[in-house]
Amino acid sequence: MLADLSRQRILSGFAIGGFGLLVVLQGNWLFTISLGLIVHLALLEFFRMAEFTGIRPATKTTLVACQLLLLTTQLDCAGALSSDIAAAVLPLSGAAICCWLILQPVTGSIADIASSIFGLFYLGFLPSHWIKLRNFVDHDPSLIMKVFHQSNLEEVNLGLTITLATCLMIVASDIGAYFFGRVFGKHSLSPISPSKTIEGAIGGVLSAITLGMIYGFTINPNIGFVIGGILGLLISICALVGDLTESMMKRDAGLKDSGNVLPGHGGILDRIDSYLFAPAIVFYSITLITPLLLS
Repeated sequence: MLADLSRQRILSGFAIGGFGLLVVLQGNWLFTISLGLIVHLALLEFFRMAEFTGIRPATKTTLVACQLLLLTTQLDCAGALSSDIAAAVLPLSGAAICCWLILQPVTGSIADIASSIFGLFYLGFLPSHWIKLRNFVDHDPSLIMKVFHQSNLEEVNLGLTITLATCLMIVASDIGAYFFGRVFGKHSLSPISPSKTIEGAIGGVLSAITLGMIYGFTINPNIGFVIGGILGLLISICALVGDLTESMMKRDAGLKDSGNVLPGHGGILDRIDSYLFAPAIVFYSITLITPLLLS
């Protein structure tokens, strides 16, 4: 039984990884549509967990709003829509969600509003940064290229390399945390997830930093490894926070997994929790911190 479960987990893990690699390499609308499907399924799982606690979120309105966020982000990145219009979707969606809850026969509660707005942020606004990262174009290309000088990678899109590197650093963080925790883990990290240890968390951080430094060095031997190391640190922390956040919600709902869509892995949200906070941190770190480092 355990062997069958482990085999299922490995096979589905490879399938998930292969699909993810394919859509990242392809980019454009395939990337956005695939992300939209994942977000839709994860949001259904999130609202299912909320309903287990007695909350009545604005499910349909939030589902539509999240897809609209992803769509307008892609159109903005493609230059087909004004950035101001794309930026307006988030606050307008929040207002629409509140209106929907107000108009219900049984008026929504604070918890209903909070869970719906958090769903919009958690599985709409945050994932939209994967699209921004994949279509990465800095406001000052000459500035960003001083850090990520692609003398050996001129044919490779910068957004593609950063997106792949971010994904790989998250994977390195998860794998490092697992193996360090198995070998050295003695001290529990948090009662939210008793299986996680401080030693495992440190191993995950070191693994992500190491991979980040290698990535940065290949892009720019002068300063890239510093940027890569910083990104590795931030990404590993984001991955851990994302994992613990979802564990906290499952614990509150009394569920072991967010769903059962993926054989051996649980639900969609169980697989993507580490990937939710990272893209926004990477995107804004590169666009905001880089000028300070070069000033």
